[in-house]
Amino acid sequence: MAQRQLPSLPKMRKDAVTRRLCASVHLDADFAQDTDRRLTGDGLNAMGPTLGVNLVALARHARVAVRRRAALDRRLARLFVGGAAALCIGLGALIDGHGSVAMVAGVYGPVGVLAAAWWLVHRDQVRAWAAAQGVYRTQDMSENLAPAVEPAAEARLHELKRANVVPYTDSAEHTNPFVGSGDKIKETLWQPIDVSRPADSPTGGKLTVRPFDAVDLHTYVAREMEGVSGLEGLRARNRLYVLGSNVLHLPDLLPDRTRRPQAQIPRQLVQAGLQNPGAGMRTYLCLERVGEGGRTIVSMYLRARLHRPSLTWEVAAYAIPPLHGRFYQVDRLPVARAERWWRLVAYATTHVWPELSGAAGRLRARRRHRRAAERALTRTRREIREHHAVYDYGAFDSLRESIGDWEQAGYSEKTDAQDFLFRLQQGVLVATERFLQDHNVDTGSFDKAQQIISTQTYNISGDINGPSNIGNQGQISMAGGQPQHGQGGGQQGAGPGGGP
Repeated sequence: MAQRQLPSLPKMRKDAVTRRLCASVHLDADFAQDTDRRLTGDGLNAMGPTLGVNLVALARHARVAVRRRAALDRRLARLFVGGAAALCIGLGALIDGHGSVAMVAGVYGPVGVLAAAWWLVHRDQVRAWAAAQGVYRTQDMSENLAPAVEPAAEARLHELKRANVVPYTDSAEHTNPFVGSGDKIKETLWQPIDVSRPADSPTGGKLTVRPFDAVDLHTYVAREMEGVSGLEGLRARNRLYVLGSNVLHLPDLLPDRTRRPQAQIPRQLVQAGLQNPGAGMRTYLCLERVGEGGRTIVSMYLRARLHRPSLTWEVAAYAIPPLHGRFYQVDRLPVARAERWWRLVAYATTHVWPELSGAAGRLRARRRHRRAAERALTRTRREIREHHAVYDYGAFDSLRESIGDWEQAGYSEKTDAQDFLFRLQQGVLVATERFLQDHNVDTGSFDKAQQIISTQTYNISGDINGPSNIGNQGQISMAGGQPQHGQGGGQQGAGPGGGP
């Protein structure tokens, strides 16, 4: 059947979230500082998987923003000292009876300092707006719009995109190991399936069951899921989840106990976590689908529990909401020349004194934080080397998870997430049935289990409010409130490049 020819409607860019975050680091100094520390700072803990975000691009823009802000604070701090010195000289000259000197030093000096500070604040904001709007609306790749950071940091961020192992912090063991995946929608074990009975032969009698193991099943489902689910761009891969305090028992994962764990390990270890799970080490098939423009992310984690004569699927589903409203500031930056000029002048005028008087304090606070972090890290590394301390190397969350807010999710995002989950569930069932048929297994038990499994539903209407939301037939209603990460409530504006 020939495909109907219709005009193309504007669409969100696939990297819309990356560009929005890269723009936000130029407009939000606190977010830039936190992002720079998280992505490129030294440490021992693993990073949770961050889907839908180009971390290399974000790290580069965060570094530019942090350096620009530090340079501004240094200049303002010197001006403030100069202004204070001029005022003291003016007072001394006034006491000594030198009126002209007092006028020049005590009046014109501070006024000149304020004027210079106003210009510095104004110029810095002009550059910040230009950088934010440039990365958000340009057609160039976002990572090419900022200089590279340290090669080792970029290599680690590149590896994280293809991670086949995730260490999770010990505290997450009480909830779920899938750190960084967002809010839990579903967690269940599907009905057991009898895989011991051979299928009927078309010529009569019984077929011989072809031997298989859990690795074969995972590999088959991962290969077939995109086609059977109809979810283009579905990411399917096996990933070993390791308890943070047990990381040290895997030399391939932690070659140096005083450094972060690796993001990739030999494939055989990942398969071993499925066939022969270790202490706090299990392999899951991770199915991850990023929604339009990266606004929502739905993940399903599967583990085949094959203990003959039965097969059971362990299933967990999670969702990450759109970005918090604080990250939509770039949409509201003026582009008209007159309005832009007026807003920049108003910003510099209202912020010049707080920026000038607080510059030295901000510099000191950053130095204290950096030195405290370095001392704590040095002390921990010494304990590991000299006292063989057991350290929890696990990740606590992911960058993308920590900045989501269900208040920003609209009808389309919620229904898309529901559709993704239904398609993933149905795709797993279809792929499993085909796998069993290919291995000459009688699917009668599977058919009965499928009738029960297919009644399970997903209702996404807000944030999860706890286990009490579990209703009949495994339905979970999400209707609570996500912890806020700042003030905001801005709405989604036009996507970069003019798309909605």
